[in-house]
Amino acid sequence: MHLAALAFIVGLLALRWLPVLPGMLWLLVGALLALALLRSRYRVFAYAMLGLCWACLNAHWALQDQLKPELDGRTLWVEGTVKGLPEWPVVKGQPPTVRFELHNATSRRTELPQRIRLAWRAPPESLQAGERWRLAVNLKRADGSLNPHGFDYHAWLFAQRIGATGSVKTGTRLAAGQGLDHWREQIRQRLQRYAPQSMQGVMAALVLGDGSGLSSAQWRTLQATGTVHLMVISGQHISLMAAMAYGLVLWLMRLGWWPQSVPWLPVACLLSIAAALAYGALAGFAVPVQRACIMVMVALLWRWRFQHLSVWTAFLTALILVLVREPLVVLQAGFWLSFTAVGALLVAFSARLGPWRWWHIMGRTQWIAAIGLAPFLLALSLPVSMMGPLANIFAVPWLSLLALPLTLLGTVLLPWPTVASVVLEWAAWCLSIMFGVLQWFAQGWPAWQGSAVGAVALLLTLVGVACFLLPRPLLPVSAGLVLWLPLLYPYQEEVPHGQASIWVLDVGQGQAVWVKTAQHSLMYDAGPFMTGFDAGERIVVPVLRGFAQTHLDELLISHADADHAGGAPAILDAIKVARVVSGQPSEHPAHFAAQACTQEQWQWDGVWFWRWQWQDAQDSNQKSCVLLIDAQGERLLLTGDLDAAGETALLKDWPWLKADWLVAGHHGSRTSTSRHFVQAITPRYALISRGKNNSYGHPHPQVLKTLQRRQVDIYDTAIDKAILVQLGTYQSPWTMAQQLRFWRQQ
Repeated sequence: MHLAALAFIVGLLALRWLPVLPGMLWLLVGALLALALLRSRYRVFAYAMLGLCWACLNAHWALQDQLKPELDGRTLWVEGTVKGLPEWPVVKGQPPTVRFELHNATSRRTELPQRIRLAWRAPPESLQAGERWRLAVNLKRADGSLNPHGFDYHAWLFAQRIGATGSVKTGTRLAAGQGLDHWREQIRQRLQRYAPQSMQGVMAALVLGDGSGLSSAQWRTLQATGTVHLMVISGQHISLMAAMAYGLVLWLMRLGWWPQSVPWLPVACLLSIAAALAYGALAGFAVPVQRACIMVMVALLWRWRFQHLSVWTAFLTALILVLVREPLVVLQAGFWLSFTAVGALLVAFSARLGPWRWWHIMGRTQWIAAIGLAPFLLALSLPVSMMGPLANIFAVPWLSLLALPLTLLGTVLLPWPTVASVVLEWAAWCLSIMFGVLQWFAQGWPAWQGSAVGAVALLLTLVGVACFLLPRPLLPVSAGLVLWLPLLYPYQEEVPHGQASIWVLDVGQGQAVWVKTAQHSLMYDAGPFMTGFDAGERIVVPVLRGFAQTHLDELLISHADADHAGGAPAILDAIKVARVVSGQPSEHPAHFAAQACTQEQWQWDGVWFWRWQWQDAQDSNQKSCVLLIDAQGERLLLTGDLDAAGETALLKDWPWLKADWLVAGHHGSRTSTSRHFVQAITPRYALISRGKNNSYGHPHPQVLKTLQRRQVDIYDTAIDKAILVQLGTYQSPWTMAQQLRFWRQQ
């Protein structure tokens, strides 16, 4: 039976790696064939095929529920219900922007996806979960920035079955909030009213699973110490609630206070299940919560019947039910991390020889979870906390025995504000102590962010994990250490002498270009920082780390506008930079210094570089620092936001200027990339870095027409995503959009 379950699970999980989905006819044929083979000796294959067919069928349904292409960028009146808790991230100096999901969306003019994720800048404070609204929404097809080793926002949206995104212009509330989500909203509001301000976001995360109120500093502390799972309701919290309910009945029974006429075991099991489900409903039933609730229910039902239960039965049951309910969870990192951590613990504890004392269990649990999760964290480009096990040995009991019970007790007492405020003060004191200790751990040994892990290295690492978790007579620990070596010495793609590998990153409405030669590295611009989104931290740094790039020889900021320089502080905090050069060195924040852009020529590894700035520039765009790169005669030109007047001055100073590749100035604005300039430099390719459906109208039709008249091939990060140019090979570029992924299948 376990073999059939494993085959079915493998089929469901296989969806994650499909480049394209098989057609509906092929799915029907596969399902019928699998049903015919169920009673044959090939039934294991049949179960795997059934799992794959069910997963693919759900993916097809999700693809069909996407915004129509003709509605992309249009503004429509939409009606729907606010689902889940709206997210209110606070960014200093900026008006609040709330993000929320609108379910059962309808429009009088057309059919819409059932789920839409919206953002509303400076909305009315009355927006609450469970309410029904009529909104004027600028709709966009589900999409997102796509870069090597970066977060795939489009995949995340698809896994949530969100068929469109959009920004709200205005709206009217049609009906008051109701249902479970509105009840959760009321609890959050009361916590914000009576809990200490410094820990309001933490308490909302513990009670409701809502992490949107956590500050960026708190998130960094949790990530650096490997304790994020403590702040988003996980299996540990669910198990604790179930154990408390079961222990209450058992305690009453042993004290002799339990009525003899009522059997205590069924009541204890049912009360534990009810406690787990109630807490899961309060948390919104995220994937880790679903897993924990199912495992608790299976274990307690077996306990009720006095039957022996294999730990793997509960685990496989939870895995199958979660995947059958929503096969698209295989695209979520939380799914893999949750089940991997529990699976590693089950492997280690079920294979132990002899009993362990409680302190052995506490310590080994954290080390086992850390070892089991490390390969998956690296595969997902997430940091690995070296101090995680020690931090968890302190934080888990502190939170479970003190902070969490006090927080839950204070929440229960919210109808009596005076008493609740006192209890929540105690809970906040416990939480502040915990965060203080975690910050000390984080400062002692920061989290390690390794480079991207290849398939072969990941497979070897998983075998190494088995060496650590299985009994020592089966596999020696030394073998595990050897198999983990590829993580410490990652493969780096070498750039031949005389060539340059250039990535034009997809950073939305901004610009960031990474240039790599054989032994040197340069970043031109750092991406935008706007509305709480730091492209330097979210995009540029993960890309550099994914390529095992820990050092930049130069960070060249064209000028000080936020869409070009906003990500610079995050890059400087994470990556060693030998020199910072800027077209406006005095306009940057005081915490980093930049040299002025001067006309200079130099060579790195057989590749020539030229810098230039217009000395008569009047405004910020005209002061853009220009960079020309020449690899074996093939040239790429970066002009920042230089306008047509600056382009004329550049041609006057460099009358010899020719370029095979032109990064369109000012994101394709009509003020740059003039007809005279294009005719003079005669590019073969034009690269446009901009955000999709941006409010500036970039690229301007006039610029596109100028380029098309000169038969210039145009590549656009809004469409082609991150673009790779192998300068010196005279080849066409490669783009991230060329990666085949079924969720981009339209």
